Amino acid sequence: MSKVYFTDMRTKPGRSLLDKLEILIKKAGIEQINFKDKFTAVKIHFGEPGNLAYIRANYAGKLVKFLHTKQAKPFLTDSNTLYLGQRSNAIDHIESAFENGFNPMAVPCPVIIADGLKAIDYQEIPIHLKYCKTAKIGSAIAEADIIISMNHFKGHEQAGFGGALKNLGMGSASRTGKLELHSSSKPIVEAEVCTSCGQCVKYCASKAIHLNVNKKAEIDYEKCVGCGQCVAVCQFEAAQPVWDNATDIMNYKIAEYSVAVVKDKPNFHINFIMDVSPNCDCWNCNDAAIVPNIGMAASFDPVALDMACADMVTKSGANLHTVLNVHQYGELQDTDKFTLIHPNTNWLAGLQYAEEIGLGTLDYEVIAV
Repeated sequence: MSKVYFTDMRTKPGRSLLDKLEILIKKAGIEQINFKDKFTAVKIHFGEPGNLAYIRANYAGKLVKFLHTKQAKPFLTDSNTLYLGQRSNAIDHIESAFENGFNPMAVPCPVIIADGLKAIDYQEIPIHLKYCKTAKIGSAIAEADIIISMNHFKGHEQAGFGGALKNLGMGSASRTGKLELHSSSKPIVEAEVCTSCGQCVKYCASKAIHLNVNKKAEIDYEKCVGCGQCVAVCQFEAAQPVWDNATDIMNYKIAEYSVAVVKDKPNFHINFIMDVSPNCDCWNCNDAAIVPNIGMAASFDPVALDMACADMVTKSGANLHTVLNVHQYGELQDTDKFTLIHPNTNWLAGLQYAEEIGLGTLDYEVIAV
């Protein structure tokens, strides 16, 4: 049975939520890790500009200042997105992070985009599991000595909810890795959008793309291995993934990628069960929180942590005037709200598979701090 440490949102003069965060992580045992001179990746989601539900930078600042006292070399990090938003390349991604408060004035450490300028800087980590033999992890995360995840616990339209595993597995994947997670199909090229720049031809390792007689990119599917590099380098949205509906398989792959991220490394995880919006922080807006703010939880076991937080949301009553429509359903205490919001998802299957492959356990003990 794994230990999950939890603190609620109550404060008093002289003991702020930031103070409670530091007390929480210390009680949870973070000081057991030897941080001295170690490159410490603080894996976080910076939030798409316009979204206001992401974790406040103040919390990251508190954690980083603590890490400095342990003589760590911390950096905030995330990988670029598969879709072309404001976080699909390192320049826009860093600017988005700064806009949302993750800048040196608030957080005294560098922001490093894990898979580089154009989302093609990654390492393939052997895992030899059922769905993925290797995981394509952003190089800055793959090369880190220690992994700490700071996770906004909220709903997710494909995974059911996003917590530690989603932040680790999907968030650490390079863009080609994200394609592998989202889709088992090979990408397509929309000829009417193609600008004939030839970047996809240049970067296709399997030589599966050429410019046809109309100077449009064309994929030879007999040669294509589905790596998604064309999607990664196309800056005009001509190369596109084919989105599959196999959400269970996506959650299984996320678990496998999470194994790759923490493989042979000290790792520690913090979930923020607050502003529990129904959808991912990748949207440039956030709908009303579905439950009242619950608190913060921390553990060395990301599976137990996510399970405990999911149970807390299930047990909680629902907020009025949200996508849950309390007037229709009632207060929804002891109801799986994530499945109610996203009925075609199965978040529990992902956690069960994560336990099966040795990432953690579903059995947990909550220790109040």
